[in-house]
Amino acid sequence: MFKLTPAAAEQVLKAAKHGGTEGLCLRLAAGQNPDGSIDYRMGFDDLSEDDIRLNSEGVDIVIAPDYVPLLDQTVMDYVELEPGQFHFIFLNPKDPTYRPPADG
Repeated sequence: MFKLTPAAAEQVLKAAKHGGTEGLCLRLAAGQNPDGSIDYRMGFDDLSEDDIRLNSEGVDIVIAPDYVPLLDQTVMDYVELEPGQFHFIFLNPKDPTYRPPADG
């Protein structure tokens, strides 16, 4: 299913604490762009009746059933892309723009 790296989970938990949203789930959504690439969305939210619920690295995650096919097998990480600039990234083999991380 969907997984967080320890770095991503740590940052999500920090954001929830600083934003006053502790106790809420991390909601994930995705949409397919015209070129086939996937647009990822996330925010803190309550659990809804139809949601798929999972836990990764201590973070409660909810996904509406419609988004599961696009998010299945995805790993969310938190990385430094440029010196001092950290971002969440989504590693999804179903996304045509996906490139496996280089070792090292």
